Amino acid sequence: QVQLAESGGGLVQAGDSLRLSCATSGPTFEMYAMGWFRQVPGKEREFVAGLRWTGDSTYYADSVKGRFTISRDNAKNTVYLQMNLLTPEDTAVYYCAADFGGPGLDDQGMYDYWGQGTQVTVSS
Repeated sequence: QVQLAESGGGLVQAGDSLRLSCATSGPTFEMYAMGWFRQVPGKEREFVAGLRWTGDSTYYADSVKGRFTISRDNAKNTVYLQMNLLTPEDTAVYYCAADFGGPGLDDQGMYDYWGQGTQVTVSS
């Protein structure tokens, strides 16, 4: 059983940076990818960034491309989301997720395990 735990959310001002962490535990050796998603009340959860576990290819939503970076630290079994130049539109609950099913990093249906989420609030 894979477990994921996000941390690092908080309240920041527009233009600030924030780094989210996702600590993983359990058998991850067959994992295909890790992803970050976000959700605001009343809207569907949306893809933010994805990282192929083999090869480290990364993928981003257009809305965050150039501002957010997904990365990992194998020694710490942790995936990060570095968020720069934050805007109020980035305000959401951010979730990390693990995909064991294969291609489709931007498709939340491909992800098998989810963290509990961490709130990010960006004030103007």
